Amino acid sequence: MTQRIYDTHAQAVVDFVPQNAGKVGLYVCGPTVQSSPHIGHLRSTLVYDQMRRWFRATGHDVTLIRNVTDIDDKILANAQLAAEAGGTEQWWALAYRVEREFTAAYDALGILAPTYEPRATANIREMVALIERLIERGHAYQANDGSASVYFDTASWPEYGTLTRQKRDQMEDAADSEPVGKRDPRDFALWKAHRGSEPESASWPSPWGDGRPGWHIECSAMAARYLGDAFDIHGGGLDLRFPHHENELAQSTAAGQAFAKYWIHNGLVNTGGQKMSKSLGNSLFAADLLAEARPIVLRYYLGAAHYRSVLDYSANSLSEAAAAFDRIEGFLARAHEYIVGAAEDTLAGEAAAQLYLGPLGGAATTESLPAEFTAAMLDDFAIPQALAALHEAVRAGNTAIDAGDGDALLNRAIEVVAMLDVLGLDPRDSVWGAASGDAAADTALDALITGLIEQRADARANKDFATSDAIRDRLAGAGIILEDSPNGTRWSLI
Repeated sequence: MTQRIYDTHAQAVVDFVPQNAGKVGLYVCGPTVQSSPHIGHLRSTLVYDQMRRWFRATGHDVTLIRNVTDIDDKILANAQLAAEAGGTEQWWALAYRVEREFTAAYDALGILAPTYEPRATANIREMVALIERLIERGHAYQANDGSASVYFDTASWPEYGTLTRQKRDQMEDAADSEPVGKRDPRDFALWKAHRGSEPESASWPSPWGDGRPGWHIECSAMAARYLGDAFDIHGGGLDLRFPHHENELAQSTAAGQAFAKYWIHNGLVNTGGQKMSKSLGNSLFAADLLAEARPIVLRYYLGAAHYRSVLDYSANSLSEAAAAFDRIEGFLARAHEYIVGAAEDTLAGEAAAQLYLGPLGGAATTESLPAEFTAAMLDDFAIPQALAALHEAVRAGNTAIDAGDGDALLNRAIEVVAMLDVLGLDPRDSVWGAASGDAAADTALDALITGLIEQRADARANKDFATSDAIRDRLAGAGIILEDSPNGTRWSLI
């Protein structure tokens, strides 16, 4: 079967054919590190992590570039506000501090590090060279007010607006801070002249004078530097389609680059049915979400909806996700107990090793995945249908345990862990112990409860049912329930 994706440029689901067979080049717009990460940032980054993992599972070598915008109007403005309040943090220190917050949040969610994560401030030379090329080709000009600002001439590029299906005369004016010196209000800044109110450190030399890059030029320059003039996929949030991605496409193609073959955009996040925004005060920050739920549960929730849909967060969202993921973990625990306790002629040791030693570390392939899961992922990364296949395998696996069918159990369990690996949700992965910081506590708790379970088993063997019931009641009072089976007793939290 062929991979299908929704290409925003074509506004249709199309066959995905990489530029180079077996390789995928993916550029994702990363954060502008002006303030702490919120749920929208997490959702967008996770979407492309899921895609990357799937491409890897289907045998592709993936190069994922995710940039960091570490120089921007908002970064400078936030640093200035902090200074006015008595702070001493420089703009570049603020940007780096916030960047580390983003990295910590990504790590907590088990998001794979990009192949490379370039910063805007480290690619000024490439941006200047691209602007020079645009000027030479007649698609950019220096401001007519004598400043060092340079603008893209939108009237010079007939294809401007094709990504978002807009006509130029119906577009909004470009939201540049100082539109003085433009030929047309829809022209957008490629280079911004240094202003006296800004720190000298936020300025670089250029052929037109000291200044700093505009927002859009950085992604065009960095995508070309690390993926080449032509690459496979450009991704980002739906809110970036216009003007950011429209402007990227225009300036890159006007400079003679093929740029991205496909454009993918993930849906945004609502809270309580409303669009999330600072003005409404309904932003959900990563730190608060990670404090409210286990990181693996948060990852499950953020990645459960189709990537193009609106994700609507409510007060019950994380508890519902926790309940769903508990069913998956409960099955894995039951499967482990059954396999360990099964007779040697029921399940071969080699098969058991296959279940518990793999496919951790990204070794899952489509051969170990159910056809329904594979079909869903090939159909524009249909995660809801893929999760349905996962939960069906969990249900079938539990049925196999209840029926004492070890062979059926092993087949279902291998499918479950393979699907979890592709989705980055295998709870056996050490990343989750490191992310939660609770690995040692979990080990200690398990040892204490196991000791009580053994005492209870001894009491039952001696027909001391009063002691046995007392131990069960004591654990129940602490929120721990016991489940007896022919293969032993397992515990779980209520």
